[in-house]
Amino acid sequence: MTGCGCEATAAKTAAQRRTLTVALALNGTMFVVGMIAGVIAQSSGLVADSLDMLADACAYAIALSAIGRDDQFKARAAWASGTVLLVLGMGVLFDAARRGMLGSAPDSAIMMAVATVSLLVNSVVLYLLGQMREDGVHLNATWIFTKVDVIANLAVILAGALVWLGGYWFIDLIVGAGIGLYVIKEAFEILGSARRAREASGLRPR
Repeated sequence: MTGCGCEATAAKTAAQRRTLTVALALNGTMFVVGMIAGVIAQSSGLVADSLDMLADACAYAIALSAIGRDDQFKARAAWASGTVLLVLGMGVLFDAARRGMLGSAPDSAIMMAVATVSLLVNSVVLYLLGQMREDGVHLNATWIFTKVDVIANLAVILAGALVWLGGYWFIDLIVGAGIGLYVIKEAFEILGSARRAREASGLRPR
């Protein structure tokens, strides 16, 4: 049936799937790269950044499953995304505290190199997601995840520069903990959006 808008809706859905698939692949790859680099470089900031990338990958996977589904499913997807982010944020704080007690000697060159690549990847993904962030709470959640990543990448680059220039290894721990706290803040923001969406769709809030 022509003139019903079905073609436009199908095209929009296909575009969303393509964007989220690309974002999922990029973030999944950078999670692996960042985690390995963080362990090798003994960098709390890089480990935190890589976990943030994993959170993004989870959000993109959930958002992919929500495309074309009803508002209740989208609200549940956003709630799941926020929960994952909250757990990972707490894990980042634990890692920073552990490294602070055991000591750390972060490699500034690896920190800056990997964080720069991650920044380029996330900047592209943020632009792509920004064009569809108003299409549902689940998609807005993915945009928030990526915005956090861009800020985290910049923080790790700055920390690497300070470690390189002055040997201030503890800056890496501060950045790692800061990313963890910011991740937790954004998790509560997403959970709040999901709660409002659940109430609007008639679901009983948790």
